[in-house]
Amino acid sequence: MFTSSLGKKYLMALTGLVLIGFVFVHMAGNLQILLGQQYINAYAHALQSLPLPILWASRLFLLICVIVHAWTAYALIVENRRARPDANKIERTKRAGLSSLRMGVTGSILLSFIIFHLLHFTIRVVYPQYGELMTLVGSSDENPIHDVYSMVIAGFQHTVISVFYVVAMFLLCSHLAHGVSSVFQSLGLRSESWRPTLDIFAKAYAWVIFSGFSVVPLAVLGQKFEIISIFEPNLFSAALALHQ
Repeated sequence: MFTSSLGKKYLMALTGLVLIGFVFVHMAGNLQILLGQQYINAYAHALQSLPLPILWASRLFLLICVIVHAWTAYALIVENRRARPDANKIERTKRAGLSSLRMGVTGSILLSFIIFHLLHFTIRVVYPQYGELMTLVGSSDENPIHDVYSMVIAGFQHTVISVFYVVAMFLLCSHLAHGVSSVFQSLGLRSESWRPTLDIFAKAYAWVIFSGFSVVPLAVLGQKFEIISIFEPNLFSAALALHQ
């Protein structure tokens, strides 16, 4: 079933639906850094303290969804090109729209971003010293926990990295603006009568995700260049000095 074009569309839609929900939950969790060190550290510690079978099963499930989503998207692009190798470019552009044509490109860049993000903040091989950041703030007992608050500030102090994150989130916004609506179409749940409403919702959702993920790196840069002051000054200065 899933080797057919229709089966691939269903797989891409279902895995896309999982990822659409995940980015919202992930964004909401990340925004707790704006509430203060205690909130984001407690949230991150709660996630990292989940039973290992649940934690790794969740990670594996998300990884499978990303791989399947990327594979089905690539397979469908190849099938479409083979089916219409000499199709009129103008006609194809009118049918698919600019956002649809860029889905493969933005998806590829986002896949590269996901790998970097995992290496940067999750596995912490880009800056191994992030793993040594510990604090009691946010801990429910006397044992120190990982200081995610300082890690994020230190990570986004690099202007190039912060700009890369914001650009990647803009591409994610572009991907979601088309993808959210396409999920319902692929599952046969989108009718022409409510297509305009769904398209508006997709664009609004995409911009919410872009804003939610971009505000933190932009806030760090704003405080670094003394434009705004959101984060705790002493902790911010200590995080900035981590790479010096």
